[in-house]
Amino acid sequence: MKRGSGSATSVVGVVGILPGFSYGSPMALLSLEGAELAFGHVPLLDHVDLAIEAGERLALIGRNGAGKSSLIAILAGTLDADDGQCRRAAGLRVALVPQEPDFPTGVSIFEAVAAGLGDSAQRLIEYHRLGQALAEGADDGDMLERMSALQQALEHEGAWQLDHRVEKLLSAFGLDGDRGIASLSGGQQKRVALARALAGEPDLLLLDEPTNHLDLDGITWLEDWLKSYRGAAVVVTHDRRFLDAVAKRVIELDRGHLASYPGNFSAYRRRKDEELEAEAKLAARAGKLLAEEEVWIRQGVEARRTRARFRVERLERLRQERAARRERLGAVHMRAVRGEASGRLVAELERVHVGFGGVPVVRDFSCRIMRGDKVGLIGPNGSGKTTLLRLLLGEIEPDAGSVRRGARVEIAYFDQLRAQLDPAATLAEVISPGSEYVEIAGRRQHVIGYLGDFLFPPARARAPVASLSGGEKNRLLLARLFARPANLIVLDEPTNDLDIETLELLEALLADYDGSVILVSHDRAFLDAVVTQTIAYEGGGCWREYAGGYDDWVRARGSALPPWQLSGNAAKAVPRQAAAAPNPAPRRHDEPEPATRSGKRSWKMQRELDALPGHIEALEAEQAAHTTELSDATLYRDNPERARACTARLHELEAELAECYRRWQELEQAG
Repeated sequence: MKRGSGSATSVVGVVGILPGFSYGSPMALLSLEGAELAFGHVPLLDHVDLAIEAGERLALIGRNGAGKSSLIAILAGTLDADDGQCRRAAGLRVALVPQEPDFPTGVSIFEAVAAGLGDSAQRLIEYHRLGQALAEGADDGDMLERMSALQQALEHEGAWQLDHRVEKLLSAFGLDGDRGIASLSGGQQKRVALARALAGEPDLLLLDEPTNHLDLDGITWLEDWLKSYRGAAVVVTHDRRFLDAVAKRVIELDRGHLASYPGNFSAYRRRKDEELEAEAKLAARAGKLLAEEEVWIRQGVEARRTRARFRVERLERLRQERAARRERLGAVHMRAVRGEASGRLVAELERVHVGFGGVPVVRDFSCRIMRGDKVGLIGPNGSGKTTLLRLLLGEIEPDAGSVRRGARVEIAYFDQLRAQLDPAATLAEVISPGSEYVEIAGRRQHVIGYLGDFLFPPARARAPVASLSGGEKNRLLLARLFARPANLIVLDEPTNDLDIETLELLEALLADYDGSVILVSHDRAFLDAVVTQTIAYEGGGCWREYAGGYDDWVRARGSALPPWQLSGNAAKAVPRQAAAAPNPAPRRHDEPEPATRSGKRSWKMQRELDALPGHIEALEAEQAAHTTELSDATLYRDNPERARACTARLHELEAELAECYRRWQELEQAG
């Protein structure tokens, strides 16, 4: 690929650094002109043009396999296009955060982040490692001598400023520099990868699926951070709420072409719907004209007279245009077949308790899931969502309390770790081992045709699972899931790696499904579209039921932050109140299904009304805690920032309480 003179940017690890770039540059940070890239006969990039300005936040979207990762690699400089030009501003610093972070084995968090500094990092890492060894009790004169030599070299290079930069990033990302990378969760490793990329102070940040493995806390934190980031960023993600919050321009890669849409994802979707409608009408008109001209040309020698030559030429042009036009990729065809109806009760937990190593994971929790309920589990990574899920499914027994499970429950389980997929098995073997047919809703279908419904061409049916991308593996898991009748669908993080169109199709299918659903997800839009009730983590092993989805949970809490994020006295107050406030009483097995309780008040409204007293108690306890703290006169002298924060929070609590009382009155009157 041709590049502008003097503009090449090397990428070392995840960061490429060249000094001298200024944000005041009048030219674009990076531009592509006529870029082409093809694997096989289908072009991923077909004469693509793109310009990225300083400070822009772009969202790159497209179907799985459209070439998004290849385009990101070209922007990062790790892949050359087949043709076209790539121009970079002089001294441009580019950082790439890949979808799956890759760190050397045995390194600490400090070393991983400092590696983003490039060549300047090695002496700093060695100095930090020696200092840590001495702090742990090592007594070696050679080590002290080496540290002294390193200190002099670092002072001579002015590298202490880099050390301060790394420590500042560790603090901002909430990371302990002395911990080993191997001990971290996927979400924590994602934070380390982001900190490593930022250590080089990039002018252009490339993020490939940054929300994968992040919990709600991490996603909202990353949203806020990106809003204040002064450099340019290109983000590849399927999280629609995230795109609405951070994107200022959406670029879509579709059938080799790149289209640009100003605004966030919601604005893009409105424009895209209009474009697709216009494209369909245009294709219909062109097809009709082509059919008419084909009929005309076959009418005989009259059609080939000189005076009609223009029609012959137009026919040839229409044929060429039709051959060149790449049809829009097909959509996944998913059907969920419910098996024999389960009993009215699916699962019931009564004051259950589960702990590990003396730490409560589920404490004094009661709930009841009935046939047709669609339940979402919300909580941070490590809060115990999987443990609660296993309790409901009967895979583990509680330390205390009772669990009752319904009759005739047939479970279809989607595992986020894809443990059900044998890498050596073929796609056909995964769907229907030992047979060439699957039976869907009483209809026999060949496994190759069934795989085609999930966008796997016939040639891939005999390919091994190991050859699939992350998104393709998730599609295969969904195909396997829906190939078996079930009346309870359990989905553990199903949205990772799915493109937006497949995600929306899965939403619609689950919303219309007449069985029961238990869903673990950090995708806020997906939760709102599917679930009818939420079980949320409140801190300290406490869980609580809420009516509705994610937005309903946020409104019922009356706080912008989840309980596990609250600090100080507020953090202590909320879990106590959550534990003290009883969960809404489970429905008796002989109680009618929850359509409406009385009058105009719906079941959802009644559940919200039931939850309000406990929520108000939590707010009042937090209010009392802040008032007590502010009554100490030394607080204003010793910690004025804390005093201001408490005062500001008291004003927020007053407004939240007023809204809760207003809503309480409104719900009471609805009855």
